[in-house]
Order: sequence, then structure tokens, then C-alpha cells
Amino acid sequence: MSIDANNKLKSYTQKSIKGFLSINDLRDKEYNNIDLTHNERLAIKNFDRYRIKILSAQHTEKDFHHNYQKLQVLANLSPYDEFLKEEYF
Repeated sequence: MSIDANNKLKSYTQKSIKGFLSINDLRDKEYNNIDLTHNERLAIKNFDRYRIKILSAQHTEKDFHHNYQKLQVLANLSPYDEFLKEEYF
């Protein structure tokens, strides 16, 4: 592993300022070619499935945009392990 990749890995293994890693933190980690654990990959998969389910159920553009914003907040401010719960499968 290169020094740059090693530094990136250290930054992800240390918790973010929020004290946890979010779905978007995991996406950044993946984008930077840092391996994800099985649970991290599963959390992203569950979040994506949940996002599609919620957005597909909306009947108006206003509801769609409202729920889209809520999902963005979840992806940014929720610990990724929230999406390992059975309700997101």
C-alpha cells in the first residue's frame, strides 16, 4: 500500500468529527479505493435499497423532493451501522 493510500486509510479508521462513519463516509472511502468491510458494503447496499423503496413510493413531486432531502440527511448524519438493522433489508 502506498504512503498516500495508507494515510487515507488512517483517516477513515479514525472516526470522523461526528464520532462515527456515515453512508457517505463509506462512499468516499470506496471512491478512494480503500477496501470496505462486509458490513460496510452491506450497509451501503441496504441504504440504496431503502432509498429506492422510499422514493418509488412517492406520488407527488413535492413528496419526492421532501423524502429525497431526508435521505440525504440520513446518508450524511446517521451512523452506517443503522442500515444494518433488519428494517432496512
